[in-house]
Amino acid sequence: MEEKNKYDYGIKSTLAQCWAISGPWLLQIDLGIQVITSTIVIGVLENNTLNDKNEFLTITSEEASWFGSLQYLFTPLGNVLSLLLLDRLGHRECMILTNIPGLVAQIILYYAKNVEMLYASSSLMALSMGLLNAPCLGYTGEVCEPKLRGTLTSSMNIFYYMGTIILTMMYSITKQWRLTVILGTVFPILTIIIILTTPESPIWLLTNGKHSKANRNLRRLRGKVSHEKCENEFQEMIKYSVPAKSDEPNDKNDTNAWKQLLKPEVLRPFRLMMLYFFFKNLFSVLPLLPYLVSIFNKFAAPVNVEWTISFTMSLCMAGSVMAVFLIRTLGKRLLTLFSLSVCSVCYIMIGLIGVNWTNAEPLKSWIVLILFLINNLSASAGLMPIAWTLLSEIFPAKSKNIASNLSTVTFFVITFCMTKYYPDYSNLVEFYNVFTINGIIGIFGCIYFYFCLPETENKTLQEISEFFK
Repeated sequence: MEEKNKYDYGIKSTLAQCWAISGPWLLQIDLGIQVITSTIVIGVLENNTLNDKNEFLTITSEEASWFGSLQYLFTPLGNVLSLLLLDRLGHRECMILTNIPGLVAQIILYYAKNVEMLYASSSLMALSMGLLNAPCLGYTGEVCEPKLRGTLTSSMNIFYYMGTIILTMMYSITKQWRLTVILGTVFPILTIIIILTTPESPIWLLTNGKHSKANRNLRRLRGKVSHEKCENEFQEMIKYSVPAKSDEPNDKNDTNAWKQLLKPEVLRPFRLMMLYFFFKNLFSVLPLLPYLVSIFNKFAAPVNVEWTISFTMSLCMAGSVMAVFLIRTLGKRLLTLFSLSVCSVCYIMIGLIGVNWTNAEPLKSWIVLILFLINNLSASAGLMPIAWTLLSEIFPAKSKNIASNLSTVTFFVITFCMTKYYPDYSNLVEFYNVFTINGIIGIFGCIYFYFCLPETENKTLQEISEFFK
């Protein structure tokens, strides 16, 4: 079976696929910029921790928690809009549309004079993030051939962290958060221009009955090869995208995508994604981004906070680069288990050292900071890219848009809760105990994934769908 999946394409096909997903790559840069913005803004406006002398606006800790978490609270609205638009407009047009609210949000943030304008900007960014995920991941998963899908999809995380690094480094240089935000508007404009040059997903075209155009786009995505050379893959796509019409023509329930959600081949991967997203959030830096300045200050290591944030994002990007190669060699299952194990151990050690090592303060501060950075490196090399790669490939075609959007909605609800209530959680159990508790929970996650996570690397979408039946 594995040999069948190795279609005979050359370097031109790889380059064509890289160009096709350059739009999603740029969208990930936009996403990274939007997500890290709250870290910089809160660091300046909450007691002006980052010492921006040109800033007149201030916010309280409660307002800061709302500003940082609104980014995830309103994201499900974007997911719902994406769900309504995907089938009608297609992945390509939806990816273009997602830039508009993000661009408006950055302009509002630049002119913000009160906390209400900050909230409006954060909500629009959330809308943009919600619109982005399903078409971006769906498009990438559908245009890539099986042997490249895991590598190219996981590489999107590199560009996400590239966006966070670009913005934090711009702020480290300019020392003006408003100027930094307005400079970031260059990227959504560039993204729209690039996406206009890329083809629509062949699978989306097939599900909408456009077989001839789907075939042309597939040949273009495989380096403009002949019809005969990509015929095998095209037939696999037809089988994956329209199975109900050929297999069970009399079953009217199969034509209803919502009723498909109750089938085991959808419920099982949906449950898997919910737990994967939970553990991804538990150990990734994402829910902690608005509080990074405060966290580094509590670690008390003698470092420059702005550049430490940039270095943290650089480590995460390095982890994402490692993931591109590790997924091909280790597979998603083994890499998940290794990444989650390392993260769990690091968090438990941070908690135990922070609580019990009361002397040698400078050494203690450096050790907990280094362990925190190792955790971020490990999470970005495994849990973070694999989560989105799995989302792009484990749902069957008929319910893919709905299931992916529902999964993404749940992910952002989890992220909102972890972000909004992190200060309360930290105050309740005390700062270092947060790491100990999360690390212990992660050990149980390793046990679950050992028994329940299948290997999807180098499998066709049809084979993955068959596994969950």
